[in-house]
Amino acid sequence: MTDPASFLFLGQSDKPERLLFNRANRHGVVAGATGTGKTVTLQIMAQGFSDAGVPVFCADVKGDLSGICMPGAPNEKLLARGAEMGLTLQPKAAPVVFWDLYGLKGHSIRTTVSEIGPLLLARMLNLNEVQEGVLSVIFHVADKEGLLLLDLDDLRSMLVYVGENAERIGREVGNVAPASIAAIQRSILQLEQQGGTSFFGEPALRLEDMMRTGLDGRGQVNVLDATKLMGSPRLYAAFLLWLLSELFEQLPEVGDPDKPRLVFFFDEAHLLFNDTPPALREKVEQVVRLIRSKGVGVYFVTQNPADIPDSVLAQLGNRIQHALRAYTPAEQRGLKAASESFRANPAFDTADAIQALGVGEALVSTLDEKGAPNVVANTKIRPPDSRLGPATDAERAAVMAASPVRGIYDTPVDRESAEEILAARRGEADQAAAQAAAAEARAKSDAAAAKDAQKAADARAKEQVRHDREAARAQTPARRSNRQTPMEAMTKSMMRTAGSTLTRELLRGLLGGLKRR
Repeated sequence: MTDPASFLFLGQSDKPERLLFNRANRHGVVAGATGTGKTVTLQIMAQGFSDAGVPVFCADVKGDLSGICMPGAPNEKLLARGAEMGLTLQPKAAPVVFWDLYGLKGHSIRTTVSEIGPLLLARMLNLNEVQEGVLSVIFHVADKEGLLLLDLDDLRSMLVYVGENAERIGREVGNVAPASIAAIQRSILQLEQQGGTSFFGEPALRLEDMMRTGLDGRGQVNVLDATKLMGSPRLYAAFLLWLLSELFEQLPEVGDPDKPRLVFFFDEAHLLFNDTPPALREKVEQVVRLIRSKGVGVYFVTQNPADIPDSVLAQLGNRIQHALRAYTPAEQRGLKAASESFRANPAFDTADAIQALGVGEALVSTLDEKGAPNVVANTKIRPPDSRLGPATDAERAAVMAASPVRGIYDTPVDRESAEEILAARRGEADQAAAQAAAAEARAKSDAAAAKDAQKAADARAKEQVRHDREAARAQTPARRSNRQTPMEAMTKSMMRTAGSTLTRELLRGLLGGLKRR
């Protein structure tokens, strides 16, 4: 195939080494030790795809890749290498859009908590299986009750809500332990301290804004500034996997197109697989295996192919291997694995050749028209058309000012979601509770007042009875007392004694007279 529009020129071995566009969606890997030229190779490939009308997404881990937005200024060494390849260098910049999860050196990238989903969010938060299960309950309850999870404040509000209703929710979906909720809350705090807050929210990224093609027919090169993001490797890996998953879910099937619809470069790819739980690794394998039919090519950029699981590495048909060093047993095993992954060239020993490669040289094996790997070739990589090295802050600002997405993502939007709805519910509940408490207080006050009134009435009635009795006694004449004074008693006693004596004398006289007769 000699049509220049059908391939990307990578460099020169004993023949031109080309990457066929109609095989570019079969994925690939760019590997090599630090300082061997991986970033330059990525830059050449990104600009080559762009020139062919293919949009590109790539991460700029060290800041060097930002120079792709400026025309190159080739020195004598680069001009000489180009001449060796019969290549006339034409310095030009690629149509670049800068992105940054933190919104500092590029347009903000946001997505919602709901779109991330519990699996990737658990990866970001470094949760164990039990805590991941509780997080799944949070998402289930939010979906069931129509509560939007847009940002971390929404997620935190849902954790509080589920914790407060743990008994009811536990009966429906399983036990929700307070300790797990507390652990998730602490992990959210750590993610916020790493700057994760700015990643969650709206306006959410629209994929079509990354898959633009300019009026000149060139594809847009989306450069993610990852210089700060690399300080949060879990966030970096989860974000890129989310982006791949979104592409997989939203793009229609296209089979094997003449050229990819998008090419995705995953730099520092080993971070994706460090401490990866089985469920997440299966997700990666599924996406890499099936996204090819969506017209998306995925290229992993890493130091050693051994950093990538064999199940994923087997999906990568186009391979570019820069120099590796093998000083330790682990490095020697990695070197052996890298050399055995190529289709051998009888002209040289692959393992020895990998160790002998200079800067800007690589072993290249791409897929041919039939989809079979070509024999590995020792290749000098071509010089880039854009600048080698970073763009200045002023140059970056000028590119952003002319960006086709300027103003779309720069200002966050906070619409009603779980936090606001739950706060309103809590406010209504608090208001109802306050009203009920006030009503209860009024009822108690009224009862107390009635009780006091009754006591007062009873007291008045008692007082009236007492008053009436005293008045009645005052109107009744006083009765003489039957009690005798001592004098009266003595007088009466003397009189009774005298009377008794007189009576006896009279009777004695009378009876005596009778007898004498």
